[in-house]
Amino acid sequence: MSDTYVECLVQAKKSGAAKAVTVILIVLTVLFCLTMFMFPIAMLLAMGTGVGAYFANLYSHVEYEYLYLDKELVVDKILAQSRRKRVATYSLDRMEAFAPINSWHLDSFKNRNVKIVDYSIGQELQPDGRYAMYYEGGVKVILSPSEDMIKALKNVAPRKVFND
Repeated sequence: MSDTYVECLVQAKKSGAAKAVTVILIVLTVLFCLTMFMFPIAMLLAMGTGVGAYFANLYSHVEYEYLYLDKELVVDKILAQSRRKRVATYSLDRMEAFAPINSWHLDSFKNRNVKIVDYSIGQELQPDGRYAMYYEGGVKVILSPSEDMIKALKNVAPRKVFND
């Protein structure tokens, strides 16, 4: 039995809205701290906006880690490099296709009504390194795997994995 282990860590792009909310909450926290001696209610507002800024910052730094081991692809979500949460586990036996997101191999899947789940970097680069995986006919998973990950998946399911 061949146990191949590959892991890949990708950082998702921060959205502009998340950055703006974090900056606004930090500015409001500072302003409420400066005015809390004149207005006692400002202390409660400063604590509320400070907690809001903490959580906005926590949820804006997102990384995804892909782990491949024994015909299973596990996706973990890492928040602010401190909290890890297992998001999904995909068995490669139930995978239908895995190819670059704009590949012609995925043309037969384009007209399906599927749930789209994005665990990629969140932006289209040149060349686009994102891949789409159709899983059990109802889910389209978008990933940004490394070359080692693609090679390991291709060794397990050569008729389902394409790298054009």
